[in-house]
Amino acid sequence: MQSLARGLEVVRAFGAERPEMTLSEVAKATGLSRASARRFLLTLVELDYARTDGRLFSLTPRVLELGYAYLSGLSLTEVAQPHVEDLVARVHESSSVAVLDRADIVYVVRVPTKRIMTVAISVGTRFPAYATSMGRVLLAGLEQAEVEKLLARSDLAALTPLTTTDPDELLRVIAEVRSKGYAMTDQELEAGLRSLAVPIRDRRGKVIAAMNVSAQAPRVSMIQLEREFLAPLLEAAARIEADLPK
Repeated sequence: MQSLARGLEVVRAFGAERPEMTLSEVAKATGLSRASARRFLLTLVELDYARTDGRLFSLTPRVLELGYAYLSGLSLTEVAQPHVEDLVARVHESSSVAVLDRADIVYVVRVPTKRIMTVAISVGTRFPAYATSMGRVLLAGLEQAEVEKLLARSDLAALTPLTTTDPDELLRVIAEVRSKGYAMTDQELEAGLRSLAVPIRDRRGKVIAAMNVSAQAPRVSMIQLEREFLAPLLEAAARIEADLPK
């Protein structure tokens, strides 16, 4: 079990900011010894989950298989996809659906617009929940004690100059999201990116996912984001909820 956990830590060490790493960098990122990191990396290479040129290591597309069983079995993904596509065609902005995994959100549906954005997002992308509109919606769906526990475990780093990192302020914001029923973020994940998110609930009323619309700040003000996109976003989320299996 410990070996499995460490192997998964090696896989999770790679990401958009670190697509390639040396053995020393992997060891540092995971806290493993060089010998242990080398053993896990070579195992991943042997299983074709990673590749190396002798110095740098990177993951291969086959690593997506590790999450495929979950995503393919998640009826939410299949149900939400056409509704997200319809919303994007209607509002001409990117839209996504994400679920909560500990203190992170994980994208399970993503439909981008044609516009070029700095953040590269696809199914499986993870971001810290505290800095995202969908994350705050998902956190608002939890009990207060669980939210406090997750924030305490999070590295509340300032991803941009506008990122809210104070735990008390985040708790206040999440409580407001719980009351209003939606969340908005203004360039907290990335400079120039604004986002609006609403919850997706199951038949019992439990928040199981969040859906968002994201737009570029120079084109869409926060007032526009709320005024023009909240209604169609709520309608799309309601259609997804209506189509979920009973």
